[in-house]
Amino acid sequence: MLVKSTTRHIRIYTAEVKGQELVESDNVLTLDVDPDNEFNWSEDSLQKVYRKFDELVEASSGEDLSEYNIRRIGSDLEHFIRSLLQKGEINYNLGGRVRNYSMGLPRVENPETEGKYL
Repeated sequence: MLVKSTTRHIRIYTAEVKGQELVESDNVLTLDVDPDNEFNWSEDSLQKVYRKFDELVEASSGEDLSEYNIRRIGSDLEHFIRSLLQKGEINYNLGGRVRNYSMGLPRVENPETEGKYL
């Protein structure tokens, strides 16, 4: 049975990609990061998310691929993405079709407000 976790910026499936299809798997997880392109990603910041994903999967090694366990990994990745945004490692894609600032208002460069969120 295909199990998935869908958060605002993370989708995890118990499946692997073959061609253009997701094929169910009992031992493979597939990660889709920021499917709505809400953020601008550098290759380095995207790799940090993949490494964190691998770390979280390894930490839950031996547990069932249940909806609960997969959702927990997805939530942890959401928090990790928020930390990347707060550190300035990623930023909002202001040209994207989605602009709801789900992780807080964007930073505005201004000497009076430097280092603060508006």
